[in-house]
Amino acid sequence: MSAFEKPQIISHIQKSLNYTVFDCKWMPCSAKFVTMGNFARGTGVIQLYEIQQGDLKLLREIEKAKPIKCGTFGATSLQQRYLATGDFAGNLHIWNLEAPEVPVYSVKGHKEIINTIDGVGGLGIGEGAPEIVTGSRDGTVKVWDPRQKDDPVANMEPVQGENKRDCWTVAFGNAYNQEERVVCAGYDNGDIKLFDLRNMSLRWETNIKNGVCSLEFDRKDISMNKLVATSLEGKFHVFDMRTQHPTKGFASVSEKAHKSTVWQVRHLPQNREVFLTAGGAGSLHLWKYEYPIQRSKKDSEGVEMGVAGSVSLLQNVTLSTQPISSLDWSPDKRGLCICSSFDQMVRVLIITKLHKI
Repeated sequence: MSAFEKPQIISHIQKSLNYTVFDCKWMPCSAKFVTMGNFARGTGVIQLYEIQQGDLKLLREIEKAKPIKCGTFGATSLQQRYLATGDFAGNLHIWNLEAPEVPVYSVKGHKEIINTIDGVGGLGIGEGAPEIVTGSRDGTVKVWDPRQKDDPVANMEPVQGENKRDCWTVAFGNAYNQEERVVCAGYDNGDIKLFDLRNMSLRWETNIKNGVCSLEFDRKDISMNKLVATSLEGKFHVFDMRTQHPTKGFASVSEKAHKSTVWQVRHLPQNREVFLTAGGAGSLHLWKYEYPIQRSKKDSEGVEMGVAGSVSLLQNVTLSTQPISSLDWSPDKRGLCICSSFDQMVRVLIITKLHKI
């Protein structure tokens, strides 16, 4: 691919904020997005922005008692577009951003900070009931049905006597019909665990030797295809999730991506083979996954095992001197992306020529 054909990553709008931003998410079917974080005085904040004529307009600022770590629209309907958030005190809240004074759903979900959240079954993505998954420093991963008060529908916690590990990232997947659904969780010690919610069992686990910062399936609403896991030491791993070998598990390829922690991974909604990684040195890398000629083969005993593909770097750019803490593609407009960084900035990016990949 020549330099002229390569995608370009362009910083379209930059905005300096007066608080630490932990997460940002596009509001579906709009030119709006939310940023979440905490003020220096120790309170939490949600801001709603809209892109208007090449600039950002602040539509609403909501201050809450506790710092807000993460959020998702994944379990809401396109009509309501409610935001689910996890905070530093372990609370899961769901907010109507039009009337945010009191949450429409509230539960003390965890004993400690909710590090990570994901949603499925809303926005027309994924079959089955709307559900939210939260992962916490208390070592537990819990699945919530917003229609059910107080108690989680699933609780994955360390067994008696097992050390509790800080859960840094969670992701839904395999939601291709009314019954099937999995949650993948990544922990500070490098553990990755795949929980089957249909059978309420641990389906697979592995360890990538460094803390798992971010996990994402290339699509939530298809039969499991690929999973990307990013880690502290600048590496990411792509697992082919189509073929599970009884002892070897899933085939994978790893890539040294950044000189420091890879904080985030996000797949392009319009092309699941393309994904962005965000690094601790303020850089973004755009990757493409290539499948092998054959995705499975038989081992010496005749048992099917997966074959990993390869990844190629399409483009990279350094945006900040500080880590990029969150990243989100617009679900509606190809190549439109937002990211936040620890220099208290939010940026709207345009990534060109993605339709040619």
